[in-house]
Amino acid sequence: MKLIQITDLHIGKIGENSHNIDVRKNFLDVLEAVKNEAPDQLIISGDLCLNDGEKEVYEWIKPYLDQLPFPYHLISGNHDDPKLLVETFNLEDNFFDNQLFYKKKFENQTVLFLDTTHYYLPDLQLTWLEKELKNLDEELIIFIHHPPVNSDVPFMDNKHHLRNMEALQNVLFQYPHRIHLFCGHYHVDKIILKKNIAVYITPACYFQIDFRVPHFKVDHFRIGFRQIEVKNGTVITSVRYLEGNKIINN
Repeated sequence: MKLIQITDLHIGKIGENSHNIDVRKNFLDVLEAVKNEAPDQLIISGDLCLNDGEKEVYEWIKPYLDQLPFPYHLISGNHDDPKLLVETFNLEDNFFDNQLFYKKKFENQTVLFLDTTHYYLPDLQLTWLEKELKNLDEELIIFIHHPPVNSDVPFMDNKHHLRNMEALQNVLFQYPHRIHLFCGHYHVDKIILKKNIAVYITPACYFQIDFRVPHFKVDHFRIGFRQIEVKNGTVITSVRYLEGNKIINN
């Protein structure tokens, strides 16, 4: 089974300043590359919008996703509006107390999707997750926007981290099997192992942040996506980069 994850599209409204980056062309280029990989499922792990959740942005994105020859799945990021996301993509069955979270079965693999739109995982989801973990007995895959661990990216760890990561970790650490968590938000490519959890941060479709300095600094403008293969209980993952698109000012 092959999954592909893309994240942090940061698509703005027409005319909105995206720092001279053609974010719409970035998204279309990534989507074309993803189609060539022919995955079984595509997951978009939040921050579809540039600054705030915008219905017109979701409505622009949706036809391109609907034309794909494979299913896609969405979660909300801190630059999204989960209610607008749900309304546009018809996800009402997975919407509870203004939170978009759910469980899927891809072949024999259980996959959970969480909502950290507001920089924390609400109690409703913590309780739901704890209950789900008690009923599972397998290596697990979770998609979440914010990394649930400090990731040695000082600008993000200090200013834009998941506020209740310890509460989430306490739930995850009770699970007796490996949990593979795929996220975005930090605009880097990193893997962090902590106890039974493996956290894979996928690079953005916007720009990547320099994790070697404590202040905000763009590292480079290449864009990436993650391929995840599950074969006989083994998870194999890698990142592929494409050249990003800058807007040429005449």
